[in-house]
Amino acid sequence: MTSTDTLRTTADRGESGTAGDRRRWFALAIVMTAAFMDLVDVTIVNIAIPSIRQDAGASVSQIQWITAGYALAFAAGLITGGRLGDIHGRKRLFLVGIGGFTLASALCGFAANPEMLVASRILQGAMAALMVPQVLSIVHATFPAHERGKVFGLFGAIVGLGAVSGPLLGALLTEWNLFGLEWRPIFLINLPVGIVGLVLGSRFISESKAPRALRLDLVGVAMVVLGLLMLLYPLTRGEELGWPVWGYVSMAGAPVVFALLVVFEKRKAARDGSPLVELSLFKVKSFAAGIAVQTVFGVGLGIFFLVWTLYMQTGLGWSPLRAGLTGVPFSIAVSTAAGLSVQKLVPRFGRKVLQAGALLMAVGVLIYIWESERYGLSIASWQMALPLVVMGVGMGLIVAPLTDAVLSEVPREHAGSASGLINTVQQMGNALGLGLVSVVFFGVIGDDLRPERIGPAFVDAFQHALGWVAAVMVVIFLLMFALPRRPAQHIEGASSEVPGVAEREPQPVG
Repeated sequence: MTSTDTLRTTADRGESGTAGDRRRWFALAIVMTAAFMDLVDVTIVNIAIPSIRQDAGASVSQIQWITAGYALAFAAGLITGGRLGDIHGRKRLFLVGIGGFTLASALCGFAANPEMLVASRILQGAMAALMVPQVLSIVHATFPAHERGKVFGLFGAIVGLGAVSGPLLGALLTEWNLFGLEWRPIFLINLPVGIVGLVLGSRFISESKAPRALRLDLVGVAMVVLGLLMLLYPLTRGEELGWPVWGYVSMAGAPVVFALLVVFEKRKAARDGSPLVELSLFKVKSFAAGIAVQTVFGVGLGIFFLVWTLYMQTGLGWSPLRAGLTGVPFSIAVSTAAGLSVQKLVPRFGRKVLQAGALLMAVGVLIYIWESERYGLSIASWQMALPLVVMGVGMGLIVAPLTDAVLSEVPREHAGSASGLINTVQQMGNALGLGLVSVVFFGVIGDDLRPERIGPAFVDAFQHALGWVAAVMVVIFLLMFALPRRPAQHIEGASSEVPGVAEREPQPVG
């Protein structure tokens, strides 16, 4: 018996002792539904952005904050959400999160102006930060190591299904203009799903906590939020404000804040063993490398999805429904490849699968640039299918096995912290990518455009932004050389614990 088993809480022992209980599969369905709701919400908003801009009169900056504000609040709160789940119970925090997410969705749907919508989206992101970390934590604490590959394969399929459903659902709800509500039903649709998840979750999800008493690191939380705001706020608003000096000073100060955070977290870990970020996890190569890949991957996705929507609807003048249908091949490719990667490909080929995914995404982006330049404003949906399928397969090969690889050696008592950190860095990268849209997309378009120049300007800006995305994919490919050749849980006899973390005796809390 390992020390992790020795330190396991009564709740964890109850879950392990009933590993064959079908209740854990009901619990899995509930938390996956919540993850699906979060994924759909992001893609729904992306497809409806041009409609929101037109109907609500939102400015370019407000449009960015409708997306980046959510990502920023999500990123800033994820580590805290994971730690709160460790302290107070993952089930409890999951229910608070899904309830708050549902309420925030109602506020978004009934927003009276763009400012209220931005504020409601920030609240929605904060509630998602309480809900989402518990998904992977509950899975990690409930399922034994030999079943997690299957579970993460399902998670990858859910990611793909969310990518399929979101754009189509957003397009249909926007086109239908239900009850004259324009874009608002894209948020209101979360209400029945959230209420059902709240009721069923309280019944079927088993409670679990960290095996020893922990304290919330409020100073660490404040430093994370401060560092993210100093980096992302001026980046998002820089183009609109003319890149003031204070913005550069703020962005330059952000790394200093994160460096001070590392110093503080080391001292707190030594003092009471309850840091916000478990820095000892970074001693594990697979975790550290995976975190780097997740961050850069988030940057690429943040840039691509926003400029892609603006390119199709504003540049090419397509309806939301046509734009949503155009993305179907991409979404199906993501879902299919994600389902195959963990179960069939990674056990045989290891990290080569992830690297192949990065290269395929880069190739798909380059094909897209070539087609956009060749066909210009006359490009058809079917002509976009090839690059979108290539990109979708590449993304599917990355998303599911990457999560598995990063968490495979993380012990249960740090599941919340690790899950929160994984999601935080990807959302931080996503918010950074959305902020960079001001530079790589709107910065190319310019301010004053005659109506006849809007289409060509958006096409040129789209090609320029995709050049950045291709470069990001190449960086990801190179970073993946630091990942293990084979995920640890697929190697016979490999330990699933982190040396120096799982085997450390619990320290008294000061």
